[in-house]
Amino acid sequence: MIPRKLASELHYRLSQAVPAVVLLGPRQVGKTTLARQIAASWPQGAVYLDLELPSDRRRLDDAEAYLRAQAPRLVVIDEIHRAPELFAVLRGLIDERRAAGQRFGHFLLLGSAALDLMRQSRETLAGRVAYLDMAPVGADEAADASLPIDQLWQRGGFPDSLLAADDALSFSWRQDFIRSYLERDVPMFAPRMPAETLGRLWTMLAHQQGGLLNQAQLAGSLGVSAPTVARYVDLLSDLHLVRRLMPWSANVGKRLVKSPKVYVRDSGLVHALLGLSTLDDVLGHPVAGSSYEGMVIETLIRQLPAGDRAWFYRTHEGAEIDLLVERGGRPVMAIEVKRSTAPSPDRGFGLACDDLGVAQRWVVYPGSETFPLRQGAQATGLLDLIARITDRA
Repeated sequence: MIPRKLASELHYRLSQAVPAVVLLGPRQVGKTTLARQIAASWPQGAVYLDLELPSDRRRLDDAEAYLRAQAPRLVVIDEIHRAPELFAVLRGLIDERRAAGQRFGHFLLLGSAALDLMRQSRETLAGRVAYLDMAPVGADEAADASLPIDQLWQRGGFPDSLLAADDALSFSWRQDFIRSYLERDVPMFAPRMPAETLGRLWTMLAHQQGGLLNQAQLAGSLGVSAPTVARYVDLLSDLHLVRRLMPWSANVGKRLVKSPKVYVRDSGLVHALLGLSTLDDVLGHPVAGSSYEGMVIETLIRQLPAGDRAWFYRTHEGAEIDLLVERGGRPVMAIEVKRSTAPSPDRGFGLACDDLGVAQRWVVYPGSETFPLRQGAQATGLLDLIARITDRA
């Protein structure tokens, strides 16, 4: 088992900050494992309910009475999106516990669909709930577990895939994961959305990893309308499977690209969607560079301190920054990603940094040394840049 860094933040939120926490993330990312760890060590004791189990759902036939009887224990409810009617019950119970002197640690709610859960919970639990996103294993967590970054890149960060006994088992797990989402989750969250078409779109996005979102082009390939493609991408984003990285849009006197870039968030899923089962397969495929870029960007975005925002920057004249970090309304860090042991920043990277007046210019590459490059940039390894970002937080 890989220790997850989110554990300390989750424990703090429940024990010191709020009555309830909604833990969001894709299936099989480790939410249940983390929740069970928290529950096992909770001072007042805990009860765990999985709403996919008929037996646990029957325990909630009279949800108000059952949940009231659990006080002061922590109640963990997995797959909460299957019973949205519970949110109204939880509001009253939280207020009751507060009145009895229990301010924190009432409920831990787990779910996969961010937008639905956040909308439902905000309507009834305003001021009573915090939200935490749980992503697949990151590069820093893999390094702490003595796992090579290339293994993380190839297999992705879902624990069962990352820790599989061999590449074949890892690849099979990811294929089953993709099939399960298309056959089970899509009909549940979007019953009118054809799973086969969504699967084709998911594969197209993997082929175009890190490319600009061109809804008209994708719509033409799929034989659907551009608004339909937008809804499909919305769903994949809501399920934490795809990230839309928005373009920096401040007035800098340049003609800026306005379309978002789209990444399949887990590199292992990129490779499974493209049928790449080994590291040699990945290295020999045109997607290698953009797949590595996606892994680095996804990892770094997760490390940013609260209040920092992530963008990309591109002008029609060719100036470009893969990842632009904004703090306090101004850009403070520019990052380019190169899957090369001898990295060199593109001329457009220097022009973009000059446009925005960014002093911190980093080029992330697969090595571990830090050394100066042209255009005021420095080459650095991913783990080193993570350390710099977290030290600054």
